Amino acid sequence: MENKKPNFLQSLILENPVFVLYLGICSILGVSTSLDNALGMSLLVFVVLLFSNIIVSLLRKITPNEIRIPVYIVIIATLVSVAEMFIKAYATSLYTSMGAFISLVVVNCIILGRAEACASKNNVLTSIKDACVMGAGYAVAIFSLSAIRQFLAEGGLSLSNPLNLATIFKFTVLPEEFAIGLFSKPVGAFITFGILAAVFAAYKQGYEAKQAAAAKKAKEAK
Repeated sequence: MENKKPNFLQSLILENPVFVLYLGICSILGVSTSLDNALGMSLLVFVVLLFSNIIVSLLRKITPNEIRIPVYIVIIATLVSVAEMFIKAYATSLYTSMGAFISLVVVNCIILGRAEACASKNNVLTSIKDACVMGAGYAVAIFSLSAIRQFLAEGGLSLSNPLNLATIFKFTVLPEEFAIGLFSKPVGAFITFGILAAVFAAYKQGYEAKQAAAAKKAKEAK
């Protein structure tokens, strides 16, 4: 009996770029104060990651090895600049709330790392699949962190359409006096991140222990 490969949902936990690989933490900690920011940043990272993977994969055979990193950075910076102009033009409030963290996507370790580790070595289809997994993993991380922080800091959750500010949903559970303002501040981001990282690590350890036990059992059965 061979060990089963993790499915897509398991991969989002076992290979999560933020809570397991610890990549892209700066933007996560900086903008994860609301679901609105989480939606905007996750879409931005996914779009840039997807197109950078595609372009790097298409150019991988003609890109000199000596200058590959500068080439990747130019590609990513161009995509981020285009995305930043789009956000500034059509989602002004989101642009204001995310601020400098939009530009920092250029040096996001997830995007540059996947360009180097995957897109530069594989075909377009494989690179697209990798972008989808990493982008989904980033989204899971930032939405989890943002939901917890916003709920504890404001006593409820809300989400708006970034293009027209129309409210998608909004509800309040905790009275205002029970809200914990600490979680809207940087220290709240670190506390929440530490707890979620521990949960992901515990799941990964449990999964690996089960895999090791299954492999041992299969070896003994032979």
